[in-house]
Amino acid sequence: MHGVARNGLAAGMNVVLMNQRNCGGMDHFAPTLYNSSLSGDVAAVARNVIENDGVSQFALIGFSMGGNLVLKLAGEWGSDAPAQFKAVAAVCPAMDLAASADALHEPANRIYEYYFLMQLFRRLRAKAKLFPGKFDVSRLRGVSTLRLFDDRITAYYCGFTGADDYYARAAAANVVDRIAVPALIIHAANDPFIRILPETLRRVAANPNITYVETDDGGHCAFIGERTAEPNGDLADDGRWAEREVVDFVAAQ
Repeated sequence: MHGVARNGLAAGMNVVLMNQRNCGGMDHFAPTLYNSSLSGDVAAVARNVIENDGVSQFALIGFSMGGNLVLKLAGEWGSDAPAQFKAVAAVCPAMDLAASADALHEPANRIYEYYFLMQLFRRLRAKAKLFPGKFDVSRLRGVSTLRLFDDRITAYYCGFTGADDYYARAAAANVVDRIAVPALIIHAANDPFIRILPETLRRVAANPNITYVETDDGGHCAFIGERTAEPNGDLADDGRWAEREVVDFVAAQ
């Protein structure tokens, strides 16, 4: 969460890009690991832009595990959110962490799990070199699933009793019913590994502040449509459907 970049998006709208812990080349800043419970990191960035940049209104936007984080924070804030907080949007959010982690181990998804594990292994080894004595990389031996990684590494170093405890406490599903600002959740029915449980869907449906959109197609954060151009050749639509939906939703609040 230690790198913030500001970029103009449209007239009157700016973007603050938050790097999660272990991302953005900032591993050396702190001897802590990223995990999906760290909604407090997002809150810290929000407080920073309120206090230092004087923003009058802001929205939180997240994709995948970032979607879980922003929904979790919005639910934790509930009706006590900062007055400047106007909306939240999440694309393919991992709201039910345990179900999604287990889905990654399904035969059809093993290629994704393998990729994620290789990235996690690399980051832990890099972190161990930066902070000698802090991390025991031998704990990686025999780890062949994301659940096992979270049990031996994430939970062990981040204050949880195990993977089950981590998934249960870090899931936005626990607090999604408390979201008190306009919220947009976009999910694809054919997402290969994000699973949203029936009970979570009932909580989402019962909250009038949430607009839930489920498409047949889109995979995991890949809602790609047709690119179109204006008569003069300028780009009219870049084909990134979910991103445009998020921007339009936030701009309307």
